[in-house]
Amino acid sequence: MGNSKKPEWLRKKFSFSEIAGLKKKLRGKNLNTVCELSRCPNITECFGRKTAAFMILGSVCSRTCGFCAVKTGRQGMPDPHEPENVARMVSELGIKHAVITSVARDDLPDGGAGHFVLTTRAVRNRCPGVSVELLVPDFGGDEISLKKILDERPDVLNHNVETVPALYPLVRPQADFERSLGILRTAADYNISTKSGIIAGLGETEKELAGIFVELKGCGLKILTIGQYLAPSRRHAPVARYLEPEWFGRMADTARNIGIPNVLASPFARSSYAA
Repeated sequence: MGNSKKPEWLRKKFSFSEIAGLKKKLRGKNLNTVCELSRCPNITECFGRKTAAFMILGSVCSRTCGFCAVKTGRQGMPDPHEPENVARMVSELGIKHAVITSVARDDLPDGGAGHFVLTTRAVRNRCPGVSVELLVPDFGGDEISLKKILDERPDVLNHNVETVPALYPLVRPQADFERSLGILRTAADYNISTKSGIIAGLGETEKELAGIFVELKGCGLKILTIGQYLAPSRRHAPVARYLEPEWFGRMADTARNIGIPNVLASPFARSSYAA
């Protein structure tokens, strides 16, 4: 059974006043952020610094991941104005490194890859010099969709493996660990910096995590984040264990010793954190 009592080191203050202004700006351009939709614990900090990770292709996901707060269901076609609106917001906020992610859109022929392309181009056209990080879904394993995005040469290609393969039926039932590794491997073959994230505390072992680190190193991974899983609700996968801050430091050392050069590990580390 999951541990329901959150320890003191996982308690953060939430400030409506810090985030209200940016929320208003985002709604004015009909934009979503992963910060809001995933109920990220870092939202007050990031919105207070006038930065955010944009979530394109709508606010409803076609998948039913056990860890994620984003709603599941069907939605219409992507907003054709969204790419330019993202670019305008990046410019307005003075963002220097734009993180763009999306819900999974298995209902679209290309999984939404073309919309990522349009958004990347819009940001680069309006904001020359801004680096672009794309946190992408797996596109159902469609290599053509992935290569559309890689041909745009994002500065960072981010795809989260999230957890160990044994927990995929609970955490990512419509995903495949080897498929996710293939995305990172293909991006590395394009000589694009790759990034991935893990949420810990779902019941994985340190030995299992070390095995993942080895596989990610073999895919040429450059950046890894490791953070504490926080269940969005009682309907989601339970927290098996709240991990002490020292544990994250030890896991970071393990990953670096295996050969992953850049590792950010802490209870509040997130793959799109501090965009």
